[in-house]
Amino acid sequence: MIVPSIDLEGGSTVQLVGGEDKALDAGDPRPLLTRFGRVGETAVIDLDAAKGEGSNAALVEELCALGSVRVGGGIRSAEDARAWLDRGARKVILGTAARPEILAGLPRERVIAALDARDGEVVTHGWRTRTGRSILDRMAELRGLVGGFLVTFVEREGRMGGAALSRVPELVEAAGDARVTIAGGVSASDEIAALDAMGADAQVGMALYTGALPLADAFAAPLRSERPDGLLPTVVCDESDRALGMVWSSRRSLEVAIERGVGAYESRRRGLWVKGESSGATQELVRIEVDCDRDALRFVVRQAGSGFCHLGTRSCFGAGRGLAALESTLRSRREAAPEGSYTRRLFEEEGLLGSKLVEEARELAGANSRGELVHEAADVLYFTMARLAQNGLALGDVEAELDRRALAVTRRRGDAKPEAVVR
Repeated sequence: MIVPSIDLEGGSTVQLVGGEDKALDAGDPRPLLTRFGRVGETAVIDLDAAKGEGSNAALVEELCALGSVRVGGGIRSAEDARAWLDRGARKVILGTAARPEILAGLPRERVIAALDARDGEVVTHGWRTRTGRSILDRMAELRGLVGGFLVTFVEREGRMGGAALSRVPELVEAAGDARVTIAGGVSASDEIAALDAMGADAQVGMALYTGALPLADAFAAPLRSERPDGLLPTVVCDESDRALGMVWSSRRSLEVAIERGVGAYESRRRGLWVKGESSGATQELVRIEVDCDRDALRFVVRQAGSGFCHLGTRSCFGAGRGLAALESTLRSRREAAPEGSYTRRLFEEEGLLGSKLVEEARELAGANSRGELVHEAADVLYFTMARLAQNGLALGDVEAELDRRALAVTRRRGDAKPEAVVR
């Protein structure tokens, strides 16, 4: 699959040729990450930190909060690596610090060893220092200690001359169960398809920025359909992974979805359609996920309006239930709660909602029986959802925060504040 790359220098997105000459300045990385994040993880590399000539740490931390990011550049200790994992990096990319004694203290599945090679020799410190070691030598040393290898052919980097495909099979074999990502020279969708068939991903920068390789083409390259029309079955879900319906995707619908950030699909009868253009029940595309066989997709969307189904229900499987139904009700009543209703009181009467939250939380803390626990937990969830709706927030926002917290590797005691202790 495709792994878009954002290289940072002086707070700006740049592309270097051969690791030295700046060929392109793409500016603010934030909108780029929003777009790239629709197709999966993005590699964010701090070139200044890698060269020891500064740092873009504050900007990289902001990007970690905006999307799924692999962070690399200037990470030279286990403490540095853990700090980035705590800040929300999905994975960390280690170069000179990819040593057994450092890797032993890190979660293997979230560490990628960067093996940058110039003419087959591994180089470090921003591609400036030769090591005398080959890529296969380093892989043998680190095999079993990392979850992935990022192999960059520096002499091809930024030149769009094509990937070194002939060298990939031996690298994949040497990596064992670690996933290999290839960077340097990748410039065409058929190269990405070939790499995927070999069991490797493609990290791409220059070809995406220059438009030589459209992002939708790069994403769709490994996909395959058994249908004569080439359509792919697509499950549409909300941010909580609740299925809204099943549709079809084509190469052109993927382009519209990825570039515009909307729910765009292909009807077998009517052709290309964008959800909500006529009904107002629009979708904001969060990300597209590919199944393990590369023959089905999942769209994760933020659904607006009455819902996904043309019958006016949230999903094509009927009305929602549980928290999804409660959220929909509260959000609809935020602007039009009936006069004199309790919901309207909660939204408008100063202090009432906060007081109920405190009251119900204390009652939940003191509950003992199954019935009491279920009843009081339902109360707490109701008032929590009301508080979110009151401020225009969704359950998905809370779930995203929980997912970010789950990425942290440093555990804290979490003692209660003295004034909150329940006796």
